[in-house]
Amino acid sequence: MDNVTIFDHPLIQHKISKLRDKNTGTNEFRSLTEEIAMLMGYEALRDLPLEEVEVETPIETCMTPMISGKKLAVVPILRAGLGMVNGILALVPSAKVGHIGLYRDEETHEPHEYYCKLPSPIEQRTIVVTDPMLATGGSAVSAVNFIKQHGGKIIKFMSIIAAPEGLKRLHEAHPDIHIYVGHLDRCLNEDAYICPGLGDAGDRIFGTK
Repeated sequence: MDNVTIFDHPLIQHKISKLRDKNTGTNEFRSLTEEIAMLMGYEALRDLPLEEVEVETPIETCMTPMISGKKLAVVPILRAGLGMVNGILALVPSAKVGHIGLYRDEETHEPHEYYCKLPSPIEQRTIVVTDPMLATGGSAVSAVNFIKQHGGKIIKFMSIIAAPEGLKRLHEAHPDIHIYVGHLDRCLNEDAYICPGLGDAGDRIFGTK
């Protein structure tokens, strides 16, 4: 698929395997999620625009590249997407952070919005939407819809693991955005959980049931 990157880096794969382990506790799970987001972000942000600025080194004054324009916006899908934010902020500390709150109907599995607050002016920013799990794709499609409705144009979506069904749905709904996936899993089960997956990412990041 165009505009889809599925990572094969050994460090990312190793850390995802540790996430999957049901014996990995909350603290380690949270740290691993941030580390994976940072490793994925390093690649996902390789096309950030640069501009030459004047800097005085201890030796002389020179023109040297720095990130140009309005900085990055990181927009986690609540709750689990929050777990990836600090990994990206470690790379771009000046990034602004928005939030999109969605809950999933337990019967239809379709998402409903309950909160949306984005940095302004959103249309001038590169927007990275984070959600550790791309399962049915419903929440991802809705989140990108909301961002586009608010004027967002340059959008990237990052998930740590994805089901083929969700990846296909997001790509078909928004072929213009770039999607970054840490690992493409086998399928969804009848409860719309990713298999083999890693359980409920939000519960494992925040230590809830």
